[in-house]
Amino acid sequence: MILHEFIQYDTLRLIWWGLLGVLLIGFGVMGGLDLGVGMLLPFAGRSDVERRVVINSVGPTWEGNQVWLILGGGAIFAAWPPLYAVSFSGFYLAMFAVLLALIVRPVGFKFRSKRDEPAWRSRWDWALFFGGFVPTLIFGVAVGNVLQGVPFRLSDELRISYDGGFLDLLNPFALLCGLVSVAMLAMHGAGWLLLKTAGPVAERARRYGGLAALATIVLFVAGGLWLAFGSVDAYRVTSELDRFGPSNPLRKMAVMAPGAWLDNYRAVPLLWAAPALGVLGAALAWLGLRSRRELTALAGSSASVVGIILTVGVSMFPFLLPSSADPKASLTVWDASSSHLTLFIMLVATAIFIPLIVAYTTWVYRVLWGKVDEASLSDPQIHTY
Repeated sequence: MILHEFIQYDTLRLIWWGLLGVLLIGFGVMGGLDLGVGMLLPFAGRSDVERRVVINSVGPTWEGNQVWLILGGGAIFAAWPPLYAVSFSGFYLAMFAVLLALIVRPVGFKFRSKRDEPAWRSRWDWALFFGGFVPTLIFGVAVGNVLQGVPFRLSDELRISYDGGFLDLLNPFALLCGLVSVAMLAMHGAGWLLLKTAGPVAERARRYGGLAALATIVLFVAGGLWLAFGSVDAYRVTSELDRFGPSNPLRKMAVMAPGAWLDNYRAVPLLWAAPALGVLGAALAWLGLRSRRELTALAGSSASVVGIILTVGVSMFPFLLPSSADPKASLTVWDASSSHLTLFIMLVATAIFIPLIVAYTTWVYRVLWGKVDEASLSDPQIHTY
């Protein structure tokens, strides 16, 4: 028997669906710290020294945290090629805006303190805000559009055509999802600043983070109610799915069915734990921020990020990307993956490298544990931005 056949094709597809979720959660929790801190920079720090404290709270680790984003994009490309092709084509301008923002961020980190002019530094501070806010908003808007379905079609030869335009992405429900993303990561960044800083910076982060936590709860619940009882399209497979068959989305039947994103919760009530974690985590973060309990605030915000991302995944399963133009062309876990051998080889590589990444990240955070203050900024033996 060939080695990769020890793990059946349907099992590998399911494993990679779970691994994609793990990678997205990893970016939400780790990279979300940096994005959230960037959004809070102009508000949590008032003076130049305070803003340097904010920047240096993530300065040593932000580059490493981007590994999760790279891994997530790589997983989509290698494990789910049609998903990569449709999403990066349909969301081209949105992805370009994200790329621009992610380019601005490292430039801002590196160049902000190269000159002493207040105007120079202020411009880079707002550039760092842009680099945190824009990706956060666009990622949320993208999720909102995915939940509603994307207007693409597949020909009989599986050639992709996209019927939508950039402005179509800016619909009310998608913008609401974008606001959920912004509030969620602002809350998460505030929890990190409370842990890593002290004095006025921590106090301002605590206040803004508390408001963001409440906004996360309200907006997330509103989005869930809109999705369940509003006019948002949902999708349901109406034919048998061949879990072992070749990747061809046109071999099934699917329809739009309002409220269908609740099907999995009806079938497995335990899945309600995911949205509950999103709400309760934000509530715990609010309590931690209000009572100045640093670890409680950060643990709560992290749990909320996990719960909100999980909610999207378990609501849509087995869909990866529904098609609003032709529901039959929707991409699912069972008909949009790479080959059996490809998924197995990638799984072996992932089993080797993910533990190394987690171990290294844990070691880095342990070494760099402690608060950032004005004294550390003036220490010549410590590299700071």
